[in-house]
Amino acid sequence: MSRLASEIEATCPCCSAVLVVDLNLKRVVRYNEPERQDKPELGEADRILTEEAERREAAFQRSVADERTRGATLSKRFEEALQQASDEPVSRPERDFDLD
Repeated sequence: MSRLASEIEATCPCCSAVLVVDLNLKRVVRYNEPERQDKPELGEADRILTEEAERREAAFQRSVADERTRGATLSKRFEEALQQASDEPVSRPERDFDLD
């Protein structure tokens, strides 16, 4: 595609994409994404999908196990906080006008 005189090309330093900017419109008119080097092969699609399904299932099982022990963990933390509160002496809270 031919470029107009008011268009300039700029290469993105991050992803090496080529941006075509129209100076009159002051916006990007075209974007050419570079070819990915880590593109998976079509023959590996079944393996990739299986690995992703296993990863999702493992994450789900971890969350189920965490949820099962959540009640016991919260109960234990409450008992520890209650014990700590009962060990501290009861004192009268300081107020601003008590400091005068």
